Amino acid sequence: MDYSDLGFELKQHLDSDENLLWAGVPKQGIIIKSSDALMIPFSFMWGGFAIFWEFTVVNSGAPFFFMLWGVPFVLVGLYLIFGRFFYDSELRKNTIYGITQNRIIIKSGVFKKSIKSLNIRTLTDVTMNEKSDGSGTIILGSESGMYGMFRGTGWPGAGNKMVPALELIPDVRKVYRQITDLQKEK
Repeated sequence: MDYSDLGFELKQHLDSDENLLWAGVPKQGIIIKSSDALMIPFSFMWGGFAIFWEFTVVNSGAPFFFMLWGVPFVLVGLYLIFGRFFYDSELRKNTIYGITQNRIIIKSGVFKKSIKSLNIRTLTDVTMNEKSDGSGTIILGSESGMYGMFRGTGWPGAGNKMVPALELIPDVRKVYRQITDLQKEK
């Protein structure tokens, strides 16, 4: 996707009386996040055991059913070790954020595109997490600790349960201020 004109990507989703005030994309490429502090050791334990199991079963001459039994566990292990980083990178590559005077728009998806539209004035619990380089994430609602800990892990299905967010955006403080200023307007 060419990010030279983000506004063009979102224009078709704007109402006739809306103006795009800001558009951006999350940081691109493969990224190690703080949530990986737990996921990386877990993925190596899961994947390592699954690969060990499959290797042992194949080399022991066990019945074919046992060889097949381990394949899904090996595939999940490989996804957790490697695949989730590539999926997360691809998802961020296909994500565009926009702010209008009325709402926040999140266009994303790898296999199918979705548009999330959030009314700025009815949002509660807008939280900014800023890194030392000025980039960060704006969480758009109250996040449950259970799903919040899966943010950014690439855990299958967790994204559908999480509160929407503008993740890994540059100059996060400026965007946060813009949202809070719009919330104050009547």
